[in-house]
Amino acid sequence: MTRQATIARATSETNIRLTLDLDGRGSADVATGVGFFDHMLNALARHSLMDLMVAAKGDLHIDDHHTVEDVGIVLGQALRQALGDKRGIRRYGQCLLPMDEALAEAAIDISGRPFLAWSVPFQRPKIGTFDTELVEEFFRAFAFNAGITLHVTLKAGSNAHHVAEACFKSVARALRMAIEADPRTLGEIPSTKGSLEG
Repeated sequence: MTRQATIARATSETNIRLTLDLDGRGSADVATGVGFFDHMLNALARHSLMDLMVAAKGDLHIDDHHTVEDVGIVLGQALRQALGDKRGIRRYGQCLLPMDEALAEAAIDISGRPFLAWSVPFQRPKIGTFDTELVEEFFRAFAFNAGITLHVTLKAGSNAHHVAEACFKSVARALRMAIEADPRTLGEIPSTKGSLEG
């Protein structure tokens, strides 16, 4: 079964085309016009082992918000589409990930019920020119459009770059676990309800 999706989304604020392959090798071809965000998306692809292509043009003359949030929307939609009925996946994933002094924990349930529990304080409002509050905005857009429950908690950390990177990598590793095929389920939907559509 091919678990791939291509989503295009055009608004007055952004124009995005994204292709996602859940069974890739972690390759990324990302161009959003937001350098730090590109760095994080590359890390997300590499550590989830999903292949990711993103071409985004946004109203960066205003700020990065619309571009970052809308990429989260499209990535979430692509994940949901690529997973189909979620038959045979592990469903749950978690990761406790160190990044120098930072330590982030992510837990995922591919439940069909969108929720973000975010407990990641940043000590600085910026990483270069990137607003640190956009990390939460990205993951909220991603979780709600993917239809997943996502918890991200910072256990330790003071360097804003390390904190953000630990969040992206921990989510990537948890996602990698959750979308994996479970050889013991014989292709069944991992729910007593027989559905993971919410």
